[in-house]
Amino acid sequence: MRALRRAMDALYLFCAGISGVALVLISFIIPWGVFTRYGLEHAASWPEPLAILLTVVMTFFGAAACYRVGLHMRVGYVRDKMPRPLQIVLDLLAEGLVMLIGLFMLVWGYSLCATTWDQTVAEFPALSEGVTYLPIPLGGLCLMLFVAERMLIGRPTDTLGDAHGPAVPID
Repeated sequence: MRALRRAMDALYLFCAGISGVALVLISFIIPWGVFTRYGLEHAASWPEPLAILLTVVMTFFGAAACYRVGLHMRVGYVRDKMPRPLQIVLDLLAEGLVMLIGLFMLVWGYSLCATTWDQTVAEFPALSEGVTYLPIPLGGLCLMLFVAERMLIGRPTDTLGDAHGPAVPID
């Protein structure tokens, strides 16, 4: 179980790292595009499409990472008012639904990649359109692995900012 937890920790760091790098790159690319358009009065054609591609990367890997540590949107008011046995059933149902979402992303995202693999991105002719969609099935796979981790060995306990962990008193 310890090896599985370490593997999931590594996958989490990969997802969070990829997401963070994408966000930082977007933060530099967008101002460059604005500068070339208004400062140089000759807009570069690549900043906007690259920022969109990086947003896709950030979204799907970041969502999987956030799910693992419980920083995703969750409305638990009704669930928290239920008796404990029903809470467990609802939690298992929610995990199953998230697993289905991950499976949907994996299957249909792979299909999208395969269908568009031989097409190229207009602004980046050396880049396959299918490659740009890879974050969808890969993010779905990561999401499914994080759900499996929760169901097999439980939630990671050493994460900071866990939205479902104990409340931290504010001074």
